[in-house]
Amino acid sequence: MISVIIPVLNEERTIGKVINKIKDSPIVDEIIIVDDKSIDGTIQEAKNSGASILISTKIGKGASMRDGLLVAKNDIIVYLDGDVENYSHNSLELLVSPLLKNEADFVKSSFEREAGRVTELVAKPLLSLLFPALTRFSQPLSGMIAARREYLKQVKFEDDYGVDIGILIDMELLGARMVEVNIGKIVHKMKQWQELGRMSREVAKAILKRATNKSLVNLDTLETINVIRDQMEFAIKETLKTLKKMVVFDLDNTILTGRFIEKASTSFGFQKELIEIISKNQESYLLTKFIAKLFKGINIAQIVQLVDGMNIISDAKETIAELKKRGYIVGIISDSYDCVANHVKNKIGADFALANELEFSTSVSTGEIKIPLFFLRTDKSKCNHNSCKSNALMHIAEQYKIELSNIIAVGDSENDVCMVKMAGIGVSFCSTNNLLNHIADRKIETKTFLPILDFAT
Repeated sequence: MISVIIPVLNEERTIGKVINKIKDSPIVDEIIIVDDKSIDGTIQEAKNSGASILISTKIGKGASMRDGLLVAKNDIIVYLDGDVENYSHNSLELLVSPLLKNEADFVKSSFEREAGRVTELVAKPLLSLLFPALTRFSQPLSGMIAARREYLKQVKFEDDYGVDIGILIDMELLGARMVEVNIGKIVHKMKQWQELGRMSREVAKAILKRATNKSLVNLDTLETINVIRDQMEFAIKETLKTLKKMVVFDLDNTILTGRFIEKASTSFGFQKELIEIISKNQESYLLTKFIAKLFKGINIAQIVQLVDGMNIISDAKETIAELKKRGYIVGIISDSYDCVANHVKNKIGADFALANELEFSTSVSTGEIKIPLFFLRTDKSKCNHNSCKSNALMHIAEQYKIELSNIIAVGDSENDVCMVKMAGIGVSFCSTNNLLNHIADRKIETKTFLPILDFAT
């Protein structure tokens, strides 16, 4: 019998289909889902489908694979991806057949899909230089594999994108009998374009680490490797030039180093009233309406003067200028007021600002507010909030005809969670919110936007 281990992260849409496809196989008596702390319904879907659940001890696919191996009970182990929508009826049998026939100790899958840039521009050239015997594998980065436990116990599971190539090389170095098996045509999520640079570095690192340990690297090979890396960086940059991209920032405690409403309550003398409103109301719509009433009688000049007295992240203007030079649309999505957000937008050189509309009559606030429709829930919304920044993100993405996967979203609070989760790369900025820090793809822990330039290529 065999054990099937499936590392997952937020795969509620597909994981049930994957489990149901394999659980009736007569050769499978154990399915282990190793969850990388998903925040959607992945675990419940897996439970409903009858799989065992293990929470990964460390974030990263490699750690999940290692954890699953430790608890699996069988001598033949299969690793599958949890985001594949269309495994064929015999994919599992094809993978394990060489093991059951004692023709191999390790089986790597191949499948009908165009090879990715990292495979063609990094993995294959480095393998041909350092581990030429492995060039026979058409898809060396495939993560769907089968192996004997005795060999898996001896390999090094990298925590990052280097895990799959690392296992392949380790199996070669262990002298395992290895074959590649075509499992047909599959559909699963492609890596986001923003991840290509990171993926290429981590794959190269895993290969070089093993080559160095075996004394296969010298000055000549290092020079060749540098050329390969340069080619990869060039290919990525050329691809990015053709993409429409966007970076969206929250305003309070992100671009501004404080919260406008707190500053206003002190300056305009309504601290007590603000605290009372917040303590008595939990629904965001009502909070927004009641707080706006506190601004009745305050004119636009007073608001602008207050905003001008607030600190903005020191390198905000510099970072945004560079992002725009790289082809990004840059904007603000805030649950503050449009008069505030637009004033800041103009100061830092952003392209747009979406916020609640504080109403004025003869330049004086009426205390009324209009919540724009783009914040409100529709049948296309991805969350259940009545009003959410994620809805505004979808709205502006549609306006600019930019894929959500090509958007970077930066925020600091619970109100930013849905927006940060939805974007291609979500960034938590100096946040104390545990949920936001967990779901974010990147964390910036110092008050500077410059780190964004490291992955906004």
